[in-house]
Amino acid sequence: MTVAKGRVHYAWVVFVVAFITLLGAAGFRSTPGILFDPLNDEFGWSRATVGTAVSINMLLFGFIGPFAAALQGRYGLRRVTIAALLIISSGALLTTQMSSPWHLYLLWGVVVGTGSGCMASVFASTVASRWFVGRRGLVTGVLTAASASGQLIFLPVLTRLAENHGWRSVGTTIAVCALSVVPVVALFLRNKPSDMGLVPYGADETYCEPEPIAQPIRTALHAFGSARRSGVFWVLWGSFLVCGLSTNGLVQTHFLSAAHDHAMSSSVAAGYLALIGVFDVVGTILSGWLTDRYDPAKLLMAYYLLRGVSLMVLDPVLDARGAGLLSFMVFYGLDWVATVPPTVALCVDRFGVRQGPLVYGWVFAGHQVGAAIAAWGAGELRDRTGSYKSAFVIAGVCCVVAAVGSARLRRQPTPMS
Repeated sequence: MTVAKGRVHYAWVVFVVAFITLLGAAGFRSTPGILFDPLNDEFGWSRATVGTAVSINMLLFGFIGPFAAALQGRYGLRRVTIAALLIISSGALLTTQMSSPWHLYLLWGVVVGTGSGCMASVFASTVASRWFVGRRGLVTGVLTAASASGQLIFLPVLTRLAENHGWRSVGTTIAVCALSVVPVVALFLRNKPSDMGLVPYGADETYCEPEPIAQPIRTALHAFGSARRSGVFWVLWGSFLVCGLSTNGLVQTHFLSAAHDHAMSSSVAAGYLALIGVFDVVGTILSGWLTDRYDPAKLLMAYYLLRGVSLMVLDPVLDARGAGLLSFMVFYGLDWVATVPPTVALCVDRFGVRQGPLVYGWVFAGHQVGAAIAAWGAGELRDRTGSYKSAFVIAGVCCVVAAVGSARLRRQPTPMS
């Protein structure tokens, strides 16, 4: 294997393909919130019915991750990614023909949840850890931003599409977007640097490539069995649970409803969420850059602390609107998924290049558990109290606890196996 000199390293081609793939597949993560009212109007399905499908989707999105990482190690990034995109496209397209709640549970819950689980941030983690030694944190940040921000940026577009052309047009659009990425993946994505006779970007010729994974399911379970004995794993798992609770599960799922409580229209609220997505790109890329240079544990502590403070003032800011709400969107957007690059870095630092992405897959499962808890819990608190204020405050307190836990972590040299 050789070190690329005098030309662009193929790792950057893989990076661009991964970015396009994550961005193109991001729309399906925005769709559940759009479907609540249209499905209720056409079929009479309650929010609980639609919410059940969303919960199934969220949990599978998280728990498929470690197995997807293992499958990528066994069968390669390209095969697993193409299969995931085809599953997402098929599930989204078939939702346009559904007529019973069990169709929704199966298609949007199980089928799309399974496909999306393979396109979770473990995909970004695998690309970054396999193709990059230098700039790994920056790459993780940019790829994470493509996925997370794409969800929020797609939201106003899909909302307007549903309003003007019906909810079925949303499913068709998602299917086409996912399918259109397949040729790009097939032509340009490569599984690992050695396929091109290279070492990862930033590595020297002494780099030793991790052994391929022979038994992906057993390997994924073994990674959890080994990691669960480490206190570092449980701190990362718990802090990422809070991350999911305070972002996808709370703000992404309930912000439109909370804004409605404060007499804000859906289109305006969707625009604010899109603004979060725009600033998330900046924040996550900056977080990746910082992760390459500073202790990721200290970064996590700062991110969770700042997020907690911002959530505690969200309800009064919604009342005030104007510059206050705009400032919240900018500040919160910068911190939306800034936690991902340092979390990935700590997983690779502590558990190795080979095991790190698998362990991160289990840590990400904690993220989705937190998201599922908030998706249900915030709605329950709203029903009981008539306001989301208590949900925002509780999430803020949880973020402060996560900051305290992250302060206990320390960076150490990265093992290579």
